[in-house]
Amino acid sequence: MIAETVCSAVSAAGLGIAAVTAYRRRFLMAARIAAYALVPIGLVMTGAVEWAADTAFSPTAWAGFGVLGGAWLLFVGTRAVERRRGGRRDRRAAAAAGAQPDTVARQASAPSLGQASRPGPASRTDAADDFSDIEAILKKHGI
Repeated sequence: MIAETVCSAVSAAGLGIAAVTAYRRRFLMAARIAAYALVPIGLVMTGAVEWAADTAFSPTAWAGFGVLGGAWLLFVGTRAVERRRGGRRDRRAAAAAGAQPDTVARQASAPSLGQASRPGPASRTDAADDFSDIEAILKKHGI
């Protein structure tokens, strides 16, 4: 009852301000103020204000919001733990492959000694080998 009265008073005051603004020949601003002023009375007429007041003072509604918040926290918490551990799919794939999830690829840890022993000028294949060594080092460090 009080909320409806307050909304009606706010709408009436807003329409009054819109009328004064229109009197000053600022019609676009007056139309915008009138639109904002009609929103509270529209909410009263649709029953949204009564619903909000009933929800705000209902212990059951607040308990429901608490349950929803707790569920959200559980979702977020389990997701964070799953990401930190690497997830179930990563562990299953590693177990199926027979490797541990944190091991480095065999190619990444193998040294490349063949380049220094080759005599002759450097060719395009040597440059490609240099990049493969860099890729191996990056893979080794997880980059």
